[in-house]
Amino acid sequence: MYDWNQPEPHARVRVRNRADYDHETIFSILDQGLVAHVGLIMDQRPMVIPMIYARIDDNLYIHGAKATRIIKKPDVDAPACLTVTLVDDIVVARSAFHHSMNYRSAVIHGRVRPVNSRSEKEQALIALTNHALPGRWDEVRSMNNKEFRATGVLALEIESASAKSRSGPPIDDDDDYALPLWAGRIPIQSTLGSPIADEMLGDGVSLPDSVQAAIAGSK
Repeated sequence: MYDWNQPEPHARVRVRNRADYDHETIFSILDQGLVAHVGLIMDQRPMVIPMIYARIDDNLYIHGAKATRIIKKPDVDAPACLTVTLVDDIVVARSAFHHSMNYRSAVIHGRVRPVNSRSEKEQALIALTNHALPGRWDEVRSMNNKEFRATGVLALEIESASAKSRSGPPIDDDDDYALPLWAGRIPIQSTLGSPIADEMLGDGVSLPDSVQAAIAGSK
């Protein structure tokens, strides 16, 4: 099990005032994100794929069709890196050099293993379904055996983790503050729009609680 009090050397962030190794900070970023970029070595080449993910305690889970390369190819205990980034502001400075972003990011290093236990696989699929829409698993048709067998799940066990963030106004050179140039922050806001019903939806089917809660929570 990963010791959160002793970050691994390769997980340490170069700019110390932007680094955080606290598990609550890292978990908060992971739990708010929707898409992770997962890096693996396949056929002696690096591959980074955007994927839906979910967290259960210190384990992260990704999934896909069993026939896909990222699910089928990784060896047991294959090294992997998973990153999640939340972008909050465009930081506009008085010089091009000092333009930046306000953001929060988490970088996870670990080893992937195929999930073969039926109970762990089911819990992972529940978590993956509920990550974007909490409560959705209980609203939908149960997964049948054919679907269950066709879906592969990988677990990424955390070996090292770090968070990196920036917040606040632009930091310009002292001489530039007197220039008549606008500087500041442009907030980036992520909200969910109005749901668009499937054209095949039958009459009288109401919007589920999970969707209503997600929309309300994004505003």
